[in-house]
Amino acid sequence: MIINRKDKFSFKSFIFALSFERTLFLSLNVDDMSKKRVLIVTQEMQPFTALSEIAEIARKLPQYIQENGMEIRVLMPRFGTINERRHRLHEVVRLSGMNIIVDDDDYPLIIKVASLPGARMQVYFLDNEEFFKRKYEFNDDNDLPFEDNADRMIFFCKGAIETVKKFGWPPDIIHCHGWMTSLIPFYIKTAYKNEPIFKTAKVIYSVYNFKPDQAFSERFAAKAAINNLESKDLLAFQNGSGISLNKGAISFCDALISLKSEQDESIQSAVKDIDKPHLIADETNEYLLETLDFYKSLSEE
Repeated sequence: MIINRKDKFSFKSFIFALSFERTLFLSLNVDDMSKKRVLIVTQEMQPFTALSEIAEIARKLPQYIQENGMEIRVLMPRFGTINERRHRLHEVVRLSGMNIIVDDDDYPLIIKVASLPGARMQVYFLDNEEFFKRKYEFNDDNDLPFEDNADRMIFFCKGAIETVKKFGWPPDIIHCHGWMTSLIPFYIKTAYKNEPIFKTAKVIYSVYNFKPDQAFSERFAAKAAINNLESKDLLAFQNGSGISLNKGAISFCDALISLKSEQDESIQSAVKDIDKPHLIADETNEYLLETLDFYKSLSEE
């Protein structure tokens, strides 16, 4: 076959372009693989729910983290107050279908997803009709905590961990927001400590002011002792004759974050003598930058 000079030039150009595209493709894949993965587990998030400062933090933080080069997954409960039609929630069939055992009873776990307005990001919702299909999130018509709040928390925490296993997505950072997430540090470090997907994950627990544990019964430890755990494994959650969710979560997390505006006696008591990385953050826009830097410092350890 005879190739003239023009053909040779075209052929060389083609090979060069092909080589360049392959190099670019490989470099993009390397970049994707090198991205740190952050799992945000929160009990509330704007615009779906807005009960406290957690909702605003959980809305702004994941988008900021993603825009600064990290991969993000967000999990939260699908409370009955969330309008599925307005927020366009739909079921993720491949993730649904699990049963979560709480106090020897099986409860089906349904996973739904919605896009976050104004961001290229999705939020996954953990749903169960018995636990979450109610007019209110945490308290009843008389503003008293639901009697089964402990069961709801156990279901959500275990369900969140099992959902991440189904993702097949090993997180580098797991950041927990709100009392409903307070069992996750404990479960990751005990019941799921041998799971390869969580082997290198650093668990951050954000400490907020709340008092839901006052309503927890003496059977809390027995119920929360999932899989092969025993009640005695939850001694860190004991506070005299009662329960302290903050105290237990702080005992098992790798690092913690608290807000400067919430440094009251209960928070100071919970973090006292804790030899762990602790970020006391502003509630201004500095919170986002400080938290990003905190993530980076932990993932480099």
